[in-house]
Amino acid sequence: MNSHFQFQYPWLLALLALLPVYAFLHGRMGKSSALRFASADIARAVGGVARSAAGRLLVFMRLLVVALCVVALAGPRIVNDHTETEASGVDIMLVLDLSWSMMSLDMGGQNEESSRFGIASSVLEDFIHRRPNDRMGLIAFSGVPYLASPLTLNHDWLVENLHRLHIGIIRELGTAIGDATAAAAKRLRMLKDSKSRIIILLTDGDNNQGEIEPVPAAQIAAAIGSKIYTIGIGIEEPCRLPAFDTSTGKLKHGPNGEIIPTITLQPANYTVLGDMARLSHGKFYRATNRRELQNIYNEIDRLEKTEVKLRRYTTFTPLFQWPLLAAFSLLLIELVFANTRYRRVP
Repeated sequence: MNSHFQFQYPWLLALLALLPVYAFLHGRMGKSSALRFASADIARAVGGVARSAAGRLLVFMRLLVVALCVVALAGPRIVNDHTETEASGVDIMLVLDLSWSMMSLDMGGQNEESSRFGIASSVLEDFIHRRPNDRMGLIAFSGVPYLASPLTLNHDWLVENLHRLHIGIIRELGTAIGDATAAAAKRLRMLKDSKSRIIILLTDGDNNQGEIEPVPAAQIAAAIGSKIYTIGIGIEEPCRLPAFDTSTGKLKHGPNGEIIPTITLQPANYTVLGDMARLSHGKFYRATNRRELQNIYNEIDRLEKTEVKLRRYTTFTPLFQWPLLAAFSLLLIELVFANTRYRRVP
């Protein structure tokens, strides 16, 4: 909202130019006191004092009253320009894998201790900030899915909940891709006013837990009009899973600061992710590093545009009452002075 001051009828302020003319003529034509004195010198001295003390002050106050009334008639006001955004947004459910394999360090640069989850969450946070007009929700899953955030326009709160997640926070082990997708579709189905619904599923593994298989879950999503963008991350060769603290998601290091490797992970089969995307008229992506993952979310951002309309209107806050109040107060003071201390005797 932008605000500025203006007069509704600024041309009325031209009347203020007549006040100095009136003051000049009044000073030339004003009547002197009518009292008689035995000496002309005494009358001249007293008349000068009377004109200076009473006449000039009272005339000045009366002119100021008239000036304030002219200012009030000109309509001083504060103009408030408002701009409202009317967005026909996209409703997006973000589905993020929290299985233990997401702690692998294969997507970062050399000597970079960035896990798959760390890279995915940072790219996801950037994607959230770039779509302020879309309702977004977040489902985190491992062996079972959990709702980390319902669909909301409060993206700061959504990102705060994303920051609370870490690998190990879900005790049930495994990768329940189908259940997580079905849970996301259920959340989108609850929105009666939704115009566009999408699910963005990010995982690094095969479905090995849950009650619903990924393909039937994709069919459920397609039945309610939701597209699924599936993203498979991780290199396509075996890699070692480092040891980490499941209570914090932090890596464990050896006595010399080295990363402690544990089991060897095999590359995942992402054929099912392609089937899910195809059934729901979405798209399947692969990412083996941070740059590729960032480019994927950039492309999804371009594909799923949000229609934004701006509505502009203006409101006014009138201020004429303040110069009127000042003029009334000054007029009362002038009348009090004219009938008490500066009272003139004809």
